[in-house]
Amino acid sequence: MTNTILHNKLNRLDAEKLLDLEVFEREILSFYKYVTIKNPHQLRDVLFKNWSDLGVLGRVYLANEGINAQLSIPEHNLKTFRTNLDAVEIFKNISFKYAVEKKKLSFYKLTIKVRKQIVADGLSKGEYDLSNIGKKLDADQWNKKMDEGAIVVDMRNHYESEIGHFKGAVLPQSETFKEELPEVVSMLKGREDSAIMLYCTGGIRCEKASAYLKHKGFNNVSQLSGGIIGYTESVRKGGLENKFQGKNFVFDDRLAERITDDVISKCHQCGTACDSHTNCANLQCNLLFIQCKNCALKHSNCCSPKCINDVQMPYEEKKKRRVKRGGEKIFHSHKKIDLSLKFNQ
Repeated sequence: MTNTILHNKLNRLDAEKLLDLEVFEREILSFYKYVTIKNPHQLRDVLFKNWSDLGVLGRVYLANEGINAQLSIPEHNLKTFRTNLDAVEIFKNISFKYAVEKKKLSFYKLTIKVRKQIVADGLSKGEYDLSNIGKKLDADQWNKKMDEGAIVVDMRNHYESEIGHFKGAVLPQSETFKEELPEVVSMLKGREDSAIMLYCTGGIRCEKASAYLKHKGFNNVSQLSGGIIGYTESVRKGGLENKFQGKNFVFDDRLAERITDDVISKCHQCGTACDSHTNCANLQCNLLFIQCKNCALKHSNCCSPKCINDVQMPYEEKKKRRVKRGGEKIFHSHKKIDLSLKFNQ
């Protein structure tokens, strides 16, 4: 194999043009599995070659502990993809979760990265045992336990749960999974014998979180099988009551998929009912926040007066400012701050 087939070198604009020319539909799906992978780098190259040939796009993380994938696959190649994946013994019969909303512009290229973990948790090996996880509940079992008064905990980040969550759920205000684990233990202190139910987008975070809580002495922990994605598919097919409200945040260009018509969040700038995330137009900021259409127009798609000024600044002046900062990078931030105050100071 040569490097030319192991990395997608298309820029965003060219990738979008190719997608626009496609005359077929795509299926958006995700899957994960905690399983020992002895040589993830070698497997990564094999998967990239095979999946590129099938026109697969998306983002995949591989580690010694397993695989986590979100993909966009041409419908006519879906069966071949399944056969291809099943040929890897450790991935045989892995469960797929299909997106609620199909949008072609979800992924623009295929990226497969090898990481230390498929879900970064900041824990040591002795702090959880993935062979001792919480019981997995289907949608019907989940609804019944909610009705019985079980404690429901959202194991996602605050910017995810803000636009959609299960009714009455405990909503930690953490920014990362690493931060959330100790926060949840603290929030549940004294409830070690209570029925606790965990959920996340597709189930991958809850599998670790349930093992961690059991290690910390919580005796009655369960998790939503398939996460919000699997739950939504099950309630729609089975005609069950949907106890989730709002949108499900997703980590691709869709940013979210609507589960119900409920709008449970507000524009971070004016307070109007809104559940549409956007990134600040100032690329040096790139803050992810909720902004309504009126504020987007009024504030030039920016989060603050400073960012509006930066966006409107001449290119040469922008270059000078970057030099003055010594090349400092301002990373994508999700911190929960009151953006409305920035325009009133």
